[in-house]
Amino acid sequence: MLRVRITEPFMARQGSMVAYQGQVDFAYQGGGAAKFLKKAFTGEGLSLMRIEGRGDVFLANESQEVHILRLTNAGLSVNGANVLAFSAGLEWNVERVRGGSIAAGGLFNTTLRGTGWVAITTAGDPVVLNTTEAPTYADAQALVAWSVQLQTSIRSTVTAGALIGRGSGEAFQVAFSGAGFVIVQPAENGAVPAHTH
Repeated sequence: MLRVRITEPFMARQGSMVAYQGQVDFAYQGGGAAKFLKKAFTGEGLSLMRIEGRGDVFLANESQEVHILRLTNAGLSVNGANVLAFSAGLEWNVERVRGGSIAAGGLFNTTLRGTGWVAITTAGDPVVLNTTEAPTYADAQALVAWSVQLQTSIRSTVTAGALIGRGSGEAFQVAFSGAGFVIVQPAENGAVPAHTH
């Protein structure tokens, strides 16, 4: 669960508020016609509410783990399902993942740019991979977020065995190159692992 002490307006996933104290206003934010169309055609996107006032707001999404990232004139590409809240001053948009192919699901993500904070959720404790240390690949269904400056491409590991039902089940991965980081959760397709604590 995330507790936000309101010092400035912020955006949050619609329906994520579980409690609040104080004088708080919630207003639906549609994002405009362009973002509405992108959401309709891509399946990616957020239904957001703008929160402002004085007090504390408590946010959650399906008992998932919450992590705060701070951006300083930087950008983050995030799976829309993993966005919980962010500073209202950050610019956000739905963008096609460079190198994303129809075979891999035509990947689209929510991008956040500027200076401020972002609260993301993960199904379990995530791993943060430093892409400067080694070639980095991740299952698209387990990806949560990555630095926007990274170059992405789709890597296929389909083999002849996969065509006759003896594949690994891991046919496509997203490949990352450049300086930055990738956040991966220990679950695919939004499956929430059992909590051990």
